[in-house]
Amino acid sequence: MQGIRDIKRRIKTVTNTKQITKAMEMVAAAKLRRSQDKVIQSKPYAAKMQEVVERVLGNSRDYTNPTVEGNPQGKPAFIVVTADRGLCGGYNANVLRTAQKTIDKENSFVIVVGRKARDLMKKQGYNIVAEFLDIGDEPNYHHGKKIYGTVAQLLEEGLFSEVHIIYTQFINALTQRVVTEKLLPVERKGEKMSNIYLFEPSAEEVLDNLIPKYLTGKLYQALVESKAAEHGARMTAMGSATDNASEMIEKLTLTYNRARQASITQEILEIVNGANALD
Repeated sequence: MQGIRDIKRRIKTVTNTKQITKAMEMVAAAKLRRSQDKVIQSKPYAAKMQEVVERVLGNSRDYTNPTVEGNPQGKPAFIVVTADRGLCGGYNANVLRTAQKTIDKENSFVIVVGRKARDLMKKQGYNIVAEFLDIGDEPNYHHGKKIYGTVAQLLEEGLFSEVHIIYTQFINALTQRVVTEKLLPVERKGEKMSNIYLFEPSAEEVLDNLIPKYLTGKLYQALVESKAAEHGARMTAMGSATDNASEMIEKLTLTYNRARQASITQEILEIVNGANALD
């Protein structure tokens, strides 16, 4: 059995760890509430933008643009979104596992968002053409615009045939799902509108301004959902760590009491035996 001092030292260490994990759980919960509000606010905008783009594209069958056509001679590109930090359960591992299954290392380009994706994919030899790190706990529209600017530039250079994004979709605080969505080329899903709709300026000019905003919005949506999912995963992981620390403290306290009781009993026996020897 361990010595009493060693057990007390372990109880103190685990208690300190529990305080840290509890604090991290509370911080993650506070950040989750803010991120969740952003997710809720951004969804209607993203949905309406997608509807408008599809309808206008459906009315402009002759519209040509790299964002609609892609480059058949290019290679597929994947935007992989992870966190910059760990301690969030299987959040990063799930995204990276999906990316490894989806991406053909030899015939694809990768754009990484987050240190965890950068570190692993660089180590494994993926063709990384751009990286975005230290976005922080509150992504904004500017971050999505910056990523789109890089994607648009490389698309115009003819590198990409299509662009996909792999990120974690936020369902609720306890549930997150890794998804792969196609960003480019933008598909013509909308039906042709009747002639009662007039465009001023032309539908082509509207699309030239609308598609960049639409894709930037899609990227921003993916960033805020990923960040909310990260906070949810971290809150859950730190909650589990706190519960495990409490359970360990109970077991160590029981072991400490037993050791202390055995020590006291041994001391009493020694006193009694000494008294008997004097008699």
